[in-house]
Amino acid sequence: MNWFYYPYFFYITAFAWFVAFFLLFFNKQKQINIAIGLSIFGQIAITLFASILWIKLDRPPLRTLGETRLWYSIFLPLIGLLCYSKWRFRWFLQYSLALALVFLFINLLKPETHEKTLMPALQSIWFVPHVIVYIFAYALLAASSLIACKGLYYNYKKSFDTKIIELADTITYYGFAFLTLGLLFGALWAKEAWGDYWTWDPKETWAFLTWMGYLIYIHIRHFQPQFIKQALWVLALAFVIMLMCWFGVNYLPTAQFSVHTYSQ
Repeated sequence: MNWFYYPYFFYITAFAWFVAFFLLFFNKQKQINIAIGLSIFGQIAITLFASILWIKLDRPPLRTLGETRLWYSIFLPLIGLLCYSKWRFRWFLQYSLALALVFLFINLLKPETHEKTLMPALQSIWFVPHVIVYIFAYALLAASSLIACKGLYYNYKKSFDTKIIELADTITYYGFAFLTLGLLFGALWAKEAWGDYWTWDPKETWAFLTWMGYLIYIHIRHFQPQFIKQALWVLALAFVIMLMCWFGVNYLPTAQFSVHTYSQ
Protein backbone atom coordinates (compact mmCIF):
# COMPACT_ATOMS: atom_id res chain seq x y z
CA MET A 1 0.00 0.00 0.00
CA ASN A 2 1.19 3.51 -0.82
CA TRP A 3 -0.23 7.05 -1.01
CA PHE A 4 -2.51 5.96 -3.85
CA TYR A 5 -4.85 4.51 -1.19
CA TYR A 6 -4.79 7.64 0.97
CA PRO A 7 -8.16 9.00 -0.32
CA TYR A 8 -9.98 5.89 0.95
CA PHE A 9 -8.62 6.34 4.46
CA PHE A 10 -9.22 10.08 4.23
CA TYR A 11 -12.91 9.71 3.41
CA ILE A 12 -13.44 7.18 6.20
CA THR A 13 -11.65 9.38 8.73
CA ALA A 14 -13.22 12.60 7.46
CA PHE A 15 -16.74 11.18 7.66
CA ALA A 16 -16.22 9.95 11.23
CA TRP A 17 -14.68 13.21 12.44
CA PHE A 18 -17.14 15.41 10.55
CA VAL A 19 -20.14 13.68 12.14
CA ALA A 20 -18.43 13.71 15.55
CA PHE A 21 -17.79 17.45 15.22
CA PHE A 22 -21.51 18.23 14.83
CA LEU A 23 -22.69 15.71 17.41
CA LEU A 24 -20.58 17.52 20.00
CA PHE A 25 -22.93 20.52 19.70
CA PHE A 26 -25.66 18.48 21.42
CA ASN A 27 -25.94 18.35 25.19
CA LYS A 28 -27.36 14.85 25.43
CA GLN A 29 -24.90 12.27 26.66
CA LYS A 30 -25.93 9.74 24.00
CA GLN A 31 -24.86 12.02 21.13
CA ILE A 32 -21.65 12.94 22.96
CA ASN A 33 -20.78 9.25 23.48
CA ILE A 34 -21.35 8.56 19.77
CA ALA A 35 -19.11 11.54 18.92
CA ILE A 36 -16.35 10.21 21.14
CA GLY A 37 -16.66 6.77 19.54
CA LEU A 38 -16.48 8.23 16.03
CA SER A 39 -13.48 10.35 17.01
CA ILE A 40 -11.65 7.25 18.22
CA PHE A 41 -12.68 5.31 15.10
CA GLY A 42 -11.28 8.02 12.82
CA GLN A 43 -8.13 8.13 14.92
CA ILE A 44 -7.61 4.40 14.49
CA ALA A 45 -8.23 4.57 10.72
CA ILE A 46 -5.71 7.32 9.95
CA THR A 47 -3.14 5.86 12.38
CA LEU A 48 -3.51 2.50 10.65
CA PHE A 49 -2.78 4.15 7.30
CA ALA A 50 0.37 5.83 8.65
CA SER A 51 1.56 2.58 10.23
CA ILE A 52 1.07 0.52 7.07
CA LEU A 53 2.65 3.27 4.98
CA TRP A 54 5.72 3.17 7.24
CA ILE A 55 6.07 -0.55 6.61
CA LYS A 56 5.46 -0.40 2.85
CA LEU A 57 7.78 2.55 2.21
CA ASP A 58 10.49 0.80 4.23
CA ARG A 59 11.33 4.15 5.83
CA PRO A 60 9.70 6.51 8.32
CA PRO A 61 6.98 8.56 6.56
CA LEU A 62 8.46 11.77 7.96
CA ARG A 63 10.41 12.91 4.91
CA THR A 64 8.12 15.46 3.25
CA LEU A 65 5.92 18.30 4.44
CA GLY A 66 2.87 16.24 3.50
CA GLU A 67 4.01 13.37 5.67
CA THR A 68 4.53 15.67 8.66
CA ARG A 69 1.01 17.04 8.08
CA LEU A 70 -0.25 13.46 8.28
CA TRP A 71 1.32 12.94 11.72
CA TYR A 72 0.08 16.34 12.87
CA SER A 73 -3.44 15.21 11.96
CA ILE A 74 -2.93 12.06 14.00
CA PHE A 75 -1.69 13.81 17.13
CA LEU A 76 -4.27 16.64 17.26
CA PRO A 77 -7.41 14.53 17.84
CA LEU A 78 -5.49 12.37 20.30
CA ILE A 79 -4.67 15.48 22.33
CA GLY A 80 -8.29 16.62 22.06
CA LEU A 81 -9.58 13.27 23.34
CA LEU A 82 -7.12 13.19 26.24
CA CYS A 83 -8.02 16.74 27.28
CA TYR A 84 -11.74 16.03 26.99
CA SER A 85 -11.37 13.04 29.30
CA LYS A 86 -10.09 15.39 32.02
CA TRP A 87 -11.67 18.83 31.43
CA ARG A 88 -14.81 17.97 29.39
CA PHE A 89 -14.26 20.89 27.02
CA ARG A 90 -16.19 19.84 23.93
CA TRP A 91 -15.11 22.95 22.01
CA PHE A 92 -11.49 21.89 22.42
CA LEU A 93 -12.16 18.44 20.96
CA GLN A 94 -14.11 20.07 18.11
CA TYR A 95 -11.16 22.32 17.36
CA SER A 96 -8.77 19.36 17.35
CA LEU A 97 -10.95 17.41 14.93
CA ALA A 98 -11.50 20.42 12.64
CA LEU A 99 -7.83 21.39 12.39
CA ALA A 100 -6.80 17.77 11.82
CA LEU A 101 -9.32 17.55 8.98
CA VAL A 102 -7.89 20.72 7.42
CA PHE A 103 -4.40 19.19 7.30
CA LEU A 104 -5.71 15.90 5.93
CA PHE A 105 -7.68 17.79 3.28
CA ILE A 106 -4.57 19.75 2.26
CA ASN A 107 -2.79 16.43 1.69
CA LEU A 108 -5.71 15.28 -0.44
CA LEU A 109 -5.66 18.40 -2.63
CA LYS A 110 -1.91 18.86 -2.80
CA PRO A 111 -0.17 15.50 -2.93
CA GLU A 112 3.62 15.56 -2.94
CA THR A 113 6.26 13.12 -4.07
CA HIS A 114 5.91 11.07 -0.93
CA GLU A 115 8.10 8.15 -2.02
CA LYS A 116 11.33 10.14 -1.73
CA THR A 117 14.26 8.15 -0.38
CA LEU A 118 16.16 9.33 2.65
CA MET A 119 19.31 11.32 1.97
CA PRO A 120 22.41 10.28 4.01
CA ALA A 121 21.90 13.02 6.61
CA LEU A 122 18.44 11.63 7.37
CA GLN A 123 19.66 8.07 7.85
CA SER A 124 20.28 8.63 11.54
CA ILE A 125 18.86 7.18 14.73
CA TRP A 126 17.89 10.75 15.70
CA PHE A 127 15.69 11.33 12.63
CA VAL A 128 12.52 9.64 13.90
CA PRO A 129 12.59 10.84 17.54
CA HIS A 130 13.49 14.40 16.49
CA VAL A 131 10.65 14.76 13.98
CA ILE A 132 8.02 12.85 15.98
CA VAL A 133 8.76 14.80 19.16
CA TYR A 134 8.67 18.10 17.29
CA ILE A 135 5.38 17.37 15.52
CA PHE A 136 3.80 16.30 18.81
CA ALA A 137 5.10 19.48 20.45
CA TYR A 138 3.67 21.57 17.60
CA ALA A 139 0.29 19.87 17.99
CA LEU A 140 0.25 20.61 21.73
CA LEU A 141 1.41 24.20 21.35
CA ALA A 142 -1.02 24.95 18.53
CA ALA A 143 -3.78 23.73 20.82
CA SER A 144 -2.49 25.94 23.64
CA SER A 145 -2.70 28.98 21.36
CA LEU A 146 -6.37 28.30 20.62
CA ILE A 147 -6.96 28.04 24.37
CA ALA A 148 -5.23 31.41 24.74
CA CYS A 149 -7.58 32.98 22.18
CA LYS A 150 -10.55 31.44 23.97
CA GLY A 151 -9.27 32.79 27.28
CA LEU A 152 -8.79 36.29 25.85
CA TYR A 153 -12.35 36.20 24.50
CA TYR A 154 -13.71 35.16 27.90
CA ASN A 155 -11.60 37.85 29.53
CA TYR A 156 -13.08 40.45 27.18
CA LYS A 157 -16.60 39.23 28.04
CA LYS A 158 -15.78 39.41 31.77
CA SER A 159 -16.70 35.74 32.17
CA PHE A 160 -13.27 34.17 32.56
CA ASP A 161 -13.19 30.50 33.55
CA THR A 162 -10.18 29.56 35.66
CA LYS A 163 -10.20 26.13 34.00
CA ILE A 164 -9.10 27.85 30.79
CA ILE A 165 -5.78 29.02 32.22
CA GLU A 166 -5.32 25.66 33.94
CA LEU A 167 -5.76 23.90 30.60
CA ALA A 168 -3.44 26.41 28.87
CA ASP A 169 -0.75 25.85 31.50
CA THR A 170 -0.93 22.06 31.29
CA ILE A 171 -0.87 21.91 27.48
CA THR A 172 1.94 24.48 27.25
CA TYR A 173 4.11 22.79 29.88
CA TYR A 174 3.88 19.44 28.11
CA GLY A 175 4.37 21.05 24.71
CA PHE A 176 7.40 22.97 25.94
CA ALA A 177 8.91 19.78 27.37
CA PHE A 178 8.59 18.00 24.01
CA LEU A 179 9.87 21.11 22.21
CA THR A 180 12.96 21.06 24.42
CA LEU A 181 13.51 17.38 23.69
CA GLY A 182 13.21 18.17 19.99
CA LEU A 183 15.92 20.81 20.25
CA LEU A 184 18.22 18.43 22.12
CA PHE A 185 17.62 15.57 19.67
CA GLY A 186 18.23 17.99 16.79
CA ALA A 187 21.53 19.13 18.29
CA LEU A 188 22.71 15.52 18.69
CA TRP A 189 21.60 14.75 15.14
CA ALA A 190 23.42 17.84 13.80
CA LYS A 191 26.62 16.80 15.56
CA GLU A 192 26.43 13.37 13.96
CA ALA A 193 25.48 14.63 10.48
CA TRP A 194 27.40 17.91 10.13
CA GLY A 195 29.94 17.95 12.95
CA ASP A 196 28.43 20.78 15.04
CA TYR A 197 25.68 20.83 17.65
CA TRP A 198 24.47 24.31 16.65
CA THR A 199 25.31 26.57 13.68
CA TRP A 200 22.62 29.30 13.90
CA ASP A 201 21.11 27.99 10.71
CA PRO A 202 17.86 29.90 9.82
CA LYS A 203 15.74 26.92 10.88
CA GLU A 204 17.68 26.54 14.13
CA THR A 205 17.36 30.25 14.86
CA TRP A 206 13.60 30.24 14.45
CA ALA A 207 13.35 27.03 16.47
CA PHE A 208 15.19 28.81 19.28
CA LEU A 209 12.88 31.84 18.98
CA THR A 210 9.87 29.53 19.21
CA TRP A 211 11.33 27.91 22.32
CA MET A 212 11.95 31.35 23.86
CA GLY A 213 8.38 32.48 23.10
CA TYR A 214 6.85 29.69 25.13
CA LEU A 215 9.50 30.07 27.83
CA ILE A 216 8.37 33.69 28.29
CA TYR A 217 4.81 32.46 28.86
CA ILE A 218 6.02 29.96 31.47
CA HIS A 219 8.12 32.68 33.11
CA ILE A 220 5.10 35.01 33.41
CA ARG A 221 2.87 32.28 34.78
CA HIS A 222 5.46 31.28 37.38
CA PHE A 223 6.61 34.70 38.60
CA GLN A 224 3.58 36.90 37.80
CA PRO A 225 0.55 34.55 37.94
CA GLN A 226 -1.85 37.50 38.30
CA PHE A 227 -0.94 38.74 34.79
CA ILE A 228 -3.26 36.29 33.08
CA LYS A 229 -4.21 38.51 30.14
CA GLN A 230 -0.59 39.33 29.30
CA ALA A 231 0.39 35.67 29.52
CA LEU A 232 -2.42 34.67 27.16
CA TRP A 233 -1.33 37.29 24.63
CA VAL A 234 2.22 35.92 24.73
CA LEU A 235 0.87 32.39 24.25
CA ALA A 236 -1.23 33.43 21.26
CA LEU A 237 1.63 35.33 19.60
CA ALA A 238 4.09 32.50 20.20
CA PHE A 239 2.00 30.43 17.80
CA VAL A 240 2.82 32.92 15.00
CA ILE A 241 6.53 32.38 15.65
CA MET A 242 5.99 28.63 15.59
CA LEU A 243 4.25 28.83 12.20
CA MET A 244 7.16 30.89 10.90
CA CYS A 245 9.56 28.20 12.10
CA TRP A 246 7.54 25.36 10.58
CA PHE A 247 6.48 26.87 7.24
CA GLY A 248 7.60 30.47 6.80
CA VAL A 249 11.35 30.01 7.14
CA ASN A 250 11.44 28.10 3.85
CA TYR A 251 10.41 31.29 2.03
CA LEU A 252 13.14 33.46 3.52
CA PRO A 253 16.08 34.40 1.24
CA THR A 254 18.50 32.83 3.72
CA ALA A 255 16.70 29.48 3.45
CA GLN A 256 18.63 28.62 0.29
CA PHE A 257 21.76 28.31 2.44
CA SER A 258 20.04 26.23 5.12
CA VAL A 259 21.10 22.65 5.76
CA HIS A 260 17.41 21.94 6.43
CA THR A 261 16.34 22.46 2.81
CA TYR A 262 15.85 18.68 2.56
CA SER A 263 12.43 19.30 4.12
CA GLN A 264 11.22 21.36 1.16
